[in-house]
Amino acid sequence: MSDAKTWKPESWRGLPIEQQPVYPDATALAAMEARLRRFPPLVFAGEARNLKKTLAKVADGKAFLLQGGDCAESFAEFHPDNIRDTFRVLLQMAVVLTYGGNVPVVKVGRMAGQFAKPRSAPMEAQGGVELPSYRGDNINGPEFTAAARRPDPARLEQAYAQSAATLNLLRAFAQGGYADLHQVHRWNLGFVVNSPQSARYEDMANRISETLDFMEACGVTGETTPTLRTTDFYTSHEALLLPFEQALTRIDSTTGDWYDCSAHLLWCGDRTRAPGGAHVEFLRGIGNPIAFKAGPSLKPDEMLRLVSTLNPENEPGRLTVICRFGAGKVGEHLPGLLRAARREGCKLVWSCDPMHGNTIKSGSGFKTRPFDRILAEVREFFGIMRSEGTHAGGVHFEMTGQDVTECTGGAQGITDQRLGDRYHTHCDPRLNASQSLELAFLIAEQLKEERLAAKRLAAAQ
Repeated sequence: MSDAKTWKPESWRGLPIEQQPVYPDATALAAMEARLRRFPPLVFAGEARNLKKTLAKVADGKAFLLQGGDCAESFAEFHPDNIRDTFRVLLQMAVVLTYGGNVPVVKVGRMAGQFAKPRSAPMEAQGGVELPSYRGDNINGPEFTAAARRPDPARLEQAYAQSAATLNLLRAFAQGGYADLHQVHRWNLGFVVNSPQSARYEDMANRISETLDFMEACGVTGETTPTLRTTDFYTSHEALLLPFEQALTRIDSTTGDWYDCSAHLLWCGDRTRAPGGAHVEFLRGIGNPIAFKAGPSLKPDEMLRLVSTLNPENEPGRLTVICRFGAGKVGEHLPGLLRAARREGCKLVWSCDPMHGNTIKSGSGFKTRPFDRILAEVREFFGIMRSEGTHAGGVHFEMTGQDVTECTGGAQGITDQRLGDRYHTHCDPRLNASQSLELAFLIAEQLKEERLAAKRLAAAQ
């Protein structure tokens, strides 16, 4: 992190920048940025520092990062039930990982700000008509009309308001009793009840309830141990639209450091992580925990340049590498990155994004992600981490609590022909609750194998 005297929130301006919309009215954009600078912060610097401390435990192998949520939040689907359902699926997953993997779980949502999305092309053509690509609801609309696709600065204020309302509800859920472990049975979503994951989850929930009853008989209750009835929940999004991020960046009054107060954790994507680019320049100066996506094109030398730029003090918990290679490609790319980081003594959190490298076009024309490929990449990631003598730090995935049919496969057996039943995403396909739980049980098994392997290694020494 740079000293406040040598870095400013606007330092990125004038540097090479990717994936930015072209606003027809620059004056209106500047006016909106000025307006946003007067708005209250969405999160606080102290919360971001707390997340960094817990991520330091992840980097040390003493906790696990669970990061998930929408591909891109939308204005149309903004509803408290949708926020609640996604939150409780993440709670379910965290319980599965904590109980099955015997490890504390750091819960970070892709929520309350995950609007903008990078696109493979700046323009989209339909029926001989070419318009700007849809870049997320905080920039333009998904409808294929000239009016909807025109980047509109007024959308930034609506995104801010929706993020604030979402954060308000998430804080209420996390601290107001909804996350109480005694509610573990009530977190199951109705449409998941008849799935194999539901039976496994109910069995685990019964055992947790029995344990809680025993603890209560011994005098350990939610009143004496607040962690039984509340949880820490953090937010994150890709720091893609830099005018918005700059407007929400403030100096922390207690430390004098700059923090991006739009989310607790920010990351730059595989398309925007150029070491000399605007996004890296912005991220290097904020005090938040940050991350970057690592795809097949990232070479070890470039990764080390990024690490030295974004975490020059080698602070544990500061930097996460989110690996997204695709099933069957992890062994080709990940070992070189791990070895380079180990050689330089880099203190990093290594997380697996099994979604973005496994996107395909289905026979029915939908963009989808085969669930078996997602599971395969997770297994490969854990296996290589073990073989390289290190630990898997986390998982980063796109999911929803809604009963969608966007990713094929899983225990529900979603077929190519069924994708159109409930295909609601405006961008990339998401796991539904049943598939998310299935993924959680797989990760818990991998964590258990990792723990047993560490015990065997310690015994051999």
